[in-house]
Amino acid sequence: MDEEINPTPDHSPPEAKTSLDQGNQRKMMAVLAIVGVLLLGFLVFSTYWMLKHPQQTPTIRDIFIIFMGFEFLLLGIALIILILQLARLINLIQNEVKPILDSTNETVNTLKGTTAFLSDNLVEPVLKLNEYIAGFQRLLQISGLTKKK
Repeated sequence: MDEEINPTPDHSPPEAKTSLDQGNQRKMMAVLAIVGVLLLGFLVFSTYWMLKHPQQTPTIRDIFIIFMGFEFLLLGIALIILILQLARLINLIQNEVKPILDSTNETVNTLKGTTAFLSDNLVEPVLKLNEYIAGFQRLLQISGLTKKK
């Protein structure tokens, strides 16, 4: 059995899922607001501290510049990894997904031809035969050779 068993199936209505999403959005907004207030407080505190201790400000500035350089280095590495992953995705689409789509398109066209062939060579003759039989039965009814139903 290859199916994965889910012990807690999700049978909640779509309205419940929407309210959960709204609850998650509210939590996210609250967290972002708290982070924003903390950053603003840190900015005010650091500005006040640097004004009170001007002899240590260049040292802190240099440390901050080193951390910013390190952050840019990490961002550059992350960007390179992202570009490599994008190249792999493009390769996957070109070499694996596109042939599958082409094969599917070919299969659909074959099915169209098969249905057209069956319609022309099987369905239409059967319908015409049914028309002739119905006409012949009606002729027999009109002529009185058979009973009307």
